Amino acid sequence: MKASWKTGISFGLTSGVITTLGLMVGLHSGTHSRAIVISGILTIAIADAMSDALGIHVSEESKNSGPTRLIWEATLATFAAKFLVSLTFVVPVLFGPLEHAIVMSIVWGLFLLTVLSFFVAQAQGIAPWKVIGEHLFIALCVVAMTHVAGDWVNKMVGAE
Repeated sequence: MKASWKTGISFGLTSGVITTLGLMVGLHSGTHSRAIVISGILTIAIADAMSDALGIHVSEESKNSGPTRLIWEATLATFAAKFLVSLTFVVPVLFGPLEHAIVMSIVWGLFLLTVLSFFVAQAQGIAPWKVIGEHLFIALCVVAMTHVAGDWVNKMVGAE
């Protein structure tokens, strides 16, 4: 796989999982509203995917080290990966109880990160458990902190 596609897909997938889970957990603990959680996911899928794609685009341009075509490949791969990964989190929220959907989404997100981390570790020739553990630890920190933040907002402004 081309480096431009690897860059976009790995960044988009990671960002899609981390930002979507963080937003979902925070919005759920702050509001307990299915509509708000779905709106948040769609916002991430559109606005944050475009933002991340532009960020990769500018970052690659600033390197001034490759053809424009490769920059656009990384840009489009980032957008597509972030957009599609983020949208997968809508499915459990639409079809199950919200509390179960949040748990299922966390499991799904951790699974995606585990698979990506395994391939990254293999490509680098290092022990997969180290890379997987590091990435899952960061993801779980995001989930915990956004849950606490959502609870705090709920208590401060009485969002329920």
